Amino acid sequence: MAPSLFISDLHLATDRPQSAETLVQFLRSTARHAGQLFILGDLFEYWIGDEALDDPMPAKVAAALHKLGSGGTAVSYLHGNRDFLIGQRFAQAAGVRLLPDPFMVTLYGVPTLLMHGDTLCTDDIEYLEFRKMVRNPAWQAAFLAKPMPERIKLAGSARAQSEQSKQVKPMNVMDVTTNAVESVLRQHKYPRLIHGHTHRPATHRHVVDGHQCERIVLADWYANGSYLECDEDGCRAVAIEG
Repeated sequence: MAPSLFISDLHLATDRPQSAETLVQFLRSTARHAGQLFILGDLFEYWIGDEALDDPMPAKVAAALHKLGSGGTAVSYLHGNRDFLIGQRFAQAAGVRLLPDPFMVTLYGVPTLLMHGDTLCTDDIEYLEFRKMVRNPAWQAAFLAKPMPERIKLAGSARAQSEQSKQVKPMNVMDVTTNAVESVLRQHKYPRLIHGHTHRPATHRHVVDGHQCERIVLADWYANGSYLECDEDGCRAVAIEG
């Protein structure tokens, strides 16, 4: 049976063209041999609406994803905290299925919960308040009604503010909390959990109500990055060759 692959936190941007080229090469080679590819958020550094598909880099990425799907690899997409405005135009152009967060799937007989991971960072009150605001449909409709130049300016301001905030927040505040992880594992009947967001790739073991649970954190692609490969023998991180 073909493996399932997972990636997240690529943060593709026009000022970092190599990451997009690395992704396209990955989609043309490694991903072609997978049965499924799951993108668990933050494919792009930011997304100000599906009109971004008019730009060359996002259009090239969408076309490569669509070609992968047409070749038989099912591609699923779960929104991140940077690209939560990806909508149906992108989904159709890229040939991807948009997933809710969290999303349960059975992989080779193992119940597995997929998340972006930001909602597990419950100590970061400032971010969670911001998230609640921007995930509100009324806020999104108002933002998408603005002219593109204004949206670009607002996105740039939000990125700058986010980077400034990171400089003063303790690292543990921006990581997941044990209580949040155990709560979501308990709620979903003790599955394996795969998520991104924190940029701290690792495999963790949690004992929740006597149940052994595996939590796998995906890597970002700021350097070469990696993908997660899962099959009947389990899951393993595989480095992207630069």
